[in-house]
Amino acid sequence: MNNTHYESQNKAPQQSNKKILLVDDSSTTLLFEEMMLREHTSYELVLARDGEEAVEKAIAERPNLILMDVVMPRMDGFVACRKMRRHEALRKVPIIMVTSRGESYNIEQGFESGCNDYVTKPIDGAELVEIVNGYLMAQG
Repeated sequence: MNNTHYESQNKAPQQSNKKILLVDDSSTTLLFEEMMLREHTSYELVLARDGEEAVEKAIAERPNLILMDVVMPRMDGFVACRKMRRHEALRKVPIIMVTSRGESYNIEQGFESGCNDYVTKPIDGAELVEIVNGYLMAQG
């Protein structure tokens, strides 16, 4: 599939009113996720660099989807996910863990903390866009 077809297929008009919270302490990962989503979608993006900031921004910004790392300073992704699930407005927001921690124990811990999906790094850009679109298009 050539890039032009891929981009036009994935930049649907209904994307513009959707908001994604990207959470990672790695500037490189945040930049990659942001570049891929800006290039292939028109979702509004909000960035956070640790779990504490993620919880604060999720409450304030009310995103439609959250992509979150696990290993971060101040508060890890599992704790942040559990805290978000305690807020009524965030209970049904899809949270996707995007992390290098691919061991079965960590995956199990992710789902127990309340995440909807668990993706291991390194993540392919096309896969990222496909996963995000899948969750957000299901919301209508």
